[in-house]
Amino acid sequence: MTAKFPLLSMASPDELIAWRRSQPIRRDLFLAHVARVVRRLPPVRFIINLCEDRYCFLVAFAAVGANGQSNLLPSSRADLHLRRVAHEYPDSRTIADDDIESWLDADADNAISQTVPELAAEQVMAVAFTSGSTGRAKPNLKTWGELIGGARQAQRRFGFDRATAIVATVPPQHMYGLETSIMTPLASGARVHGGRPFFPEDIRAALAAVPAPRVLVTTPVHLQACVQAGLTWPQPAFLISATAPLSNALAARAEAAFDAPVLEIYGCTEAGSIASRRTLDGDRWRLYDGFELGDGSLSGAHLPVPVPLNDIVEPCGDSEFKLLGRREDVINVAGKRTSLGYLNHQLNDIDGVIEGVFLAPEAGEAEVARLAALVVAPGLSKRQLLAALARRLDPVFLPRPLVKVEALPRNETGKPTREALLALLDRPQPVTTDAHER
Repeated sequence: MTAKFPLLSMASPDELIAWRRSQPIRRDLFLAHVARVVRRLPPVRFIINLCEDRYCFLVAFAAVGANGQSNLLPSSRADLHLRRVAHEYPDSRTIADDDIESWLDADADNAISQTVPELAAEQVMAVAFTSGSTGRAKPNLKTWGELIGGARQAQRRFGFDRATAIVATVPPQHMYGLETSIMTPLASGARVHGGRPFFPEDIRAALAAVPAPRVLVTTPVHLQACVQAGLTWPQPAFLISATAPLSNALAARAEAAFDAPVLEIYGCTEAGSIASRRTLDGDRWRLYDGFELGDGSLSGAHLPVPVPLNDIVEPCGDSEFKLLGRREDVINVAGKRTSLGYLNHQLNDIDGVIEGVFLAPEAGEAEVARLAALVVAPGLSKRQLLAALARRLDPVFLPRPLVKVEALPRNETGKPTREALLALLDRPQPVTTDAHER
């Protein structure tokens, strides 16, 4: 018999699930909204869900599943990427905030519903795309059963329940944002702030708009901006960060600013979230219950088949591991090996560097091809930067060219994609006669 799981956890119908335009939304009204959208969805197999408002996305995501369709979740809003997705999935249509808002506001009676649809475990609820940070974004099919399994894992690890209020800065199309701000309210009874705050004051206002206990789901880029803003923050129960490594220094500053522990999630689009840690407690990650690390792969829990890991990990007993770097990070220059992670650490450890990144030649290029680097360091010249790197690195790993930029280009989850970095690297650089740059 085919296993089925309800679209919404079996909490009381009058419990809240979200806040929309600062107004509380009960679960029965949410179900009515889902039913309205189901009636208006175009008759196609795939819906490209571009909703930015988190409540609109939540309703659209649920309605698409309840209607037996699949959500396509692009990792980028770049026109080229969206056209590529539409081309590869011709039986698809796009919906955005304006569509959902008009459909929800068309019926003024705000009728409620207590009918909870059930979805087959094997239904492909979503197609999530990798970030494309190391190349072209790749699709990953996510069944309803896998998503429910991942949400239950997170619920056990973080204690999400119907009292938890979630504020997220991460787009819901990203696997991390989908799991923490969409699947969590559907599967555990938690409530979610319907907006997507971006700037520090917006984040502060969103936290203030929801009752305690609150959880802020965010990224290192947003944490850095919040810490630098110097605001007084409504206290969260804890903060969750993911999408990029979080330094101990930033974690300590964030804990001091928010007066709350900062936790990190480790995962990937292919497997979802699989482990967590408190950054300041050390470099060991603790697996979610039921997962097992094999020879370069992850298995167990709700995964139907083992998933290869893109990172090199060192198991520490049965339930913990250390991250040693990404497999594609290992590079060989003139017969000498290192990793991009190590090079980036040395670059960003230079006093005066705000952020920087190394770029390696494409696979198959000549071994003598040099590394390049993009650096944000307003107070340092290129000569000073290279001199600082020369004290830290073997000469073969010094970047040629080293390009100073005002900021690194980042996608919606705060990751600098290789394509955008290469475009910035190829941009003609101004010739300077400033003695500071000589």
